[in-house]
Amino acid sequence: MSEPHKHKRPKYTIEFKQDAAKLVNEKGYTHKQAADNLGISLGAIGRWVRAEKEPATASATKKKVLNLTDQDELSRLRKEVEQLRMEREILHGAL
Repeated sequence: MSEPHKHKRPKYTIEFKQDAAKLVNEKGYTHKQAADNLGISLGAIGRWVRAEKEPATASATKKKVLNLTDQDELSRLRKEVEQLRMEREILHGAL
């Protein structure tokens, strides 16, 4: 039997996410209207809108909410750290 293929989530640019969130936060669209117009899920638009809103108070878990720009930078930096770790391991193995 063949292994079922996982459905790969589409990758959206930070600009797309921010513009999508602006439809709700600034233009008055409902989450459903924005999701339908952009062809994305309600869950995605909800996450992006929450990420772009300024946190009014700290959450019960005291977890800092990052905006989309910060999330994008964090993701990029994590990938860079992983790449540097792999390169370091290769160099240590060659010595």
